[in-house]
This record gives sequence, structure tokens and C-alpha cells, in this order.
Amino acid sequence: MSTYNMNIDNGVLKVGFGTPAQNDEIVVDATKRLNDMIASAEIIGGEVIRINGAASLPVAMAVGHRLAHLFQCVACWDPKLSKYVVAIAHGPKYQAGQLLD
Repeated sequence: MSTYNMNIDNGVLKVGFGTPAQNDEIVVDATKRLNDMIASAEIIGGEVIRINGAASLPVAMAVGHRLAHLFQCVACWDPKLSKYVVAIAHGPKYQAGQLLD
């Protein structure tokens, strides 16, 4: 079992912790899983990817960086707002801090 779990569901990358570990190991597992998903075309890139689930700051940075190379916009779920918040934006269509459904 992995220390970090990811799957794509209807355009949303669902993420979450797996077996207990420290961030040095979790970042390795998360980036390996993400790279495997990209290599198998589960994730192919495009306009927007939404991320929903728990992540530590190191994991969020690693995942966001990798996805920013594939998508114009990377947005994360904010349960307090009940919306996705754009965290990374390339081009004029999306702005950091913009809220998406």
C-alpha cells in the first residue's frame, strides 16, 4: 500500500494519505503515482484540473508543480468556500484566487 493515494474521477484528481509516513517518503510516492497516471494517459493535460482531498504542503507543492506543466489551471477544493480555488494559472483565462465550481 502507498503512503499517498490518487485517482481521477470525472476530471477531479482525488488525493489522500495512505499508510503513515513522513513527508520525504510521501512526496516520492505521490510523484511516482502522478507520473504513472500521466504515463498511462489517466491524466493527459488540458485546460483545468481540480484537486480534492488532503495533502501536506510538500505534497501539494510537488503535485501542483507537476500538474502545472500539463494544465493551464490547477485548482484546489476549499471546503469552507464549497468551491475550487485557482492556485496556479497560465494565460489570461484564469487568475490565481479565482473561484470555480
